[in-house]
Amino acid sequence: MALRLFGHMAVEDHNGRSYLPRTRKTRAVLAILALASPKPVLRLSVAALLWSRREKEQARASLRQSVHELQDVLGFNWGHLFAADRHNLTLRGEAVTIDAAVLAQRGPYGPDILAPFKDTLLEDLSGLDPAFDRWLKEERARVARIGCSIAEGLLVRTEDPASRLAVAEQLLLIERTHEGAWRTIIRIHAERGDRSMAVAAYDRCRAALAETGVARPSLETEELVARIRGDTAATPQSDPPPAPALLPPFHIDTRRDRASLRLRVTPVRTLGDAADDGLAAGLTEEISAGLSRFRWISCVSGSLWGNGGAIISPEAGSPADDVDFVLDGTIQRSGARLRITSRLMDIRAGGEIVWAGRFDREVTDTLRLQDEIGAAIVARIDPELMSHEARRTVGRQRGDLSAQDLLLQALPRLYRLERPAFLEARRLLEASLHSDPASSIAHGWLAQWNLLYVGQGWADDPAKCAAEAAELAERAVTLDAADARALTLAGHVRGYLGRSPEEALALHDRALSLNPNLAVAWCFSGLAYAYVGQHKEALSRIAQARRLSPSDPHIYFFEMAMIMPHLMRGEYEAAIEVGRRAIQLNPLFTSAYKGYLSALGHLGRMREARDVLRRLMVLEPGFSVEAAMHRVPLQRPEDMQRYADGLRRAGLREANGVSARPVAVLLDQSGIDLVSAAQQSPAAP
Repeated sequence: MALRLFGHMAVEDHNGRSYLPRTRKTRAVLAILALASPKPVLRLSVAALLWSRREKEQARASLRQSVHELQDVLGFNWGHLFAADRHNLTLRGEAVTIDAAVLAQRGPYGPDILAPFKDTLLEDLSGLDPAFDRWLKEERARVARIGCSIAEGLLVRTEDPASRLAVAEQLLLIERTHEGAWRTIIRIHAERGDRSMAVAAYDRCRAALAETGVARPSLETEELVARIRGDTAATPQSDPPPAPALLPPFHIDTRRDRASLRLRVTPVRTLGDAADDGLAAGLTEEISAGLSRFRWISCVSGSLWGNGGAIISPEAGSPADDVDFVLDGTIQRSGARLRITSRLMDIRAGGEIVWAGRFDREVTDTLRLQDEIGAAIVARIDPELMSHEARRTVGRQRGDLSAQDLLLQALPRLYRLERPAFLEARRLLEASLHSDPASSIAHGWLAQWNLLYVGQGWADDPAKCAAEAAELAERAVTLDAADARALTLAGHVRGYLGRSPEEALALHDRALSLNPNLAVAWCFSGLAYAYVGQHKEALSRIAQARRLSPSDPHIYFFEMAMIMPHLMRGEYEAAIEVGRRAIQLNPLFTSAYKGYLSALGHLGRMREARDVLRRLMVLEPGFSVEAAMHRVPLQRPEDMQRYADGLRRAGLREANGVSARPVAVLLDQSGIDLVSAAQQSPAAP
């Protein structure tokens, strides 16, 4: 049986016989199930979408009628595809072809992959119910985003000009204002020597943008057309103009598989007391399950140990041949005390130990101990692997860099927050996306890059960066809704830049349900709780991030995140303490100075406040109380007031050029105006 959801809905078997339900709401029931197939959908959810203005019992009765109609229409031949029980409805997908199944396709994509997107999803089902219309609008937007992502990937990989032109036109059917597609069409016509067609495409682009209220295309498009009009000899290149030359151009090896690192978890061994064999087996399973939740790690299990406990070398043709890393561990007991050790080894480097950890615990609750140690090991492996892989790729020929290599090289540059390296990180992330446009992870990290770019005060156009971050984060979730890291990054963008912490909380909770050992998700969710004023819960969650990953590259971020909840609880000493630690860990991170400065102001510690203010003004000369109020996403007026009052008392100017306190407060012992000196100095503190 074939279901067509794009355009006007159709349901037909291989002989062309129609099984389309008579009533539109029953068709809508089938469409909802088809988009979720093969997963079940709650009856309550379907009823709420299609009969939202009726009482619950009436809605349920109406749904039962639709279920009966659907069962009658499918009949004996196809009734087995539809399962209905007390709570759920399911469309089984074994013998069903659904045109919208392209949404879940991972590639490689064929030339006709975009064909369904020329039509609107469920075009004939609008207006059934306000709740269904809202759901349908969201589904259509999701479909459009996926279609754009697929088309962008094809555009990158397609070399033949005629094929590129066809893909660009298909992309415009999905998103008429996509300037990247318009520029591709303009360039191709110019390369063919047809300047009039290139200019005509530009005029079409302007008209499409004007319909959405945009007066003119972007500067990049305008400059491209100006070159075509003014210099036909200078034929535009087929690829977009390169970004500012932060690095030499990359030759990316797109043939390399973007699949994750392969890591083998060997059974934890007991040294001595055989009574601990059960704990060892449980701990092995806990670690394997935890690591498998990280999208970029492919976790396999099995022993690599030979006689006498020696690791079997890869050269000997062992199972190590197919893995990059091995994680092993041992358990020793002394009375009621256990010592658990774990090692991560790089098999490609002859068993080099990348990380080792030791955990000493009293045995009280075996299952709790298993959960605690397993989570601690898993949370440490993720950042250690990222750092190790980034170091390993240094010095490699650029032709050997995969999409994942480029991503991993970007992350240390992003963490350090040194501006030249930070800009270089963007170039690497963009190159990673160029190699793998369907990477949810790269989209998420590029969103985080934009967030930090705004937070550091470097963005000339913060609104534009915020919009780009939101789009990238949303696409990351669209590409892989089960990627916990992408979900929590999207949540942080919505909470901080979008000032919608309630929406952020839902994304963070979803991320933690998928991967409870992802330390950064605990930190970001803690920040979201701080934004809505639940500061005790915020501190608890951020503390969990620190416990899980005490050596995380984000550790300075974890420390910074605790400043604001302490500040809002009136715990100024604690806010100052974590502020100092955050700055010691990364003195270039401007966010660490701000809540710290406010706490110093509340306690009247003006000497220390002057030093912190001076350093902050060097890092972010435009910062003021007004800028702080505009940027911080705190939701409660009393929290905003507390933050602002502390900044004013510490001597921060009210706005650019306006001091919040007497000038004398801002002078050091020699009478030098620290703020003015900081603004004029180009040097880092």
